[in-house]
Amino acid sequence: MGRETLIRQLASYKRARGHEITVVFDGWHSGSLTESQQWQRGILVIYSKRDERADEVIKRMAKRFRQGAVVVTSDREVAYFVETVGATAVSSEEFEGRMGIAVITEAKGMEPEEAGDDVRGKGTKKKGPARRPSKRRRRTIQRLKKL
Repeated sequence: MGRETLIRQLASYKRARGHEITVVFDGWHSGSLTESQQWQRGILVIYSKRDERADEVIKRMAKRFRQGAVVVTSDREVAYFVETVGATAVSSEEFEGRMGIAVITEAKGMEPEEAGDDVRGKGTKKKGPARRPSKRRRRTIQRLKKL
């Protein structure tokens, strides 16, 4: 997927959900000598400076925003770091699914909570004793519900 396509999809998601979104791209090999930022379609786009990977910029931002940050990454090292500083890490695949649901529900004129079986599919009623997730997992689930 190209950068423009990604930004276009994120802009659509932003319209549907209203979240602030920042995208960080690598400027590692051919970027400028300083980190640069620009706004595209309401999305803050950051290019890391030359000889600095986007992962380092993401880690720095997660450390600054801590619990207020939700980081979308499939890089295990970045996800682990993000979790250790108190932010929430979401895999790219999971976020792509959530982004699709948000765009569909916006097109139908529904709130994500109203979508129910229309978007998420039919669930099965579980049987057996309930198992409560850990406190950390419950906090993560609460943050992800906002996506």
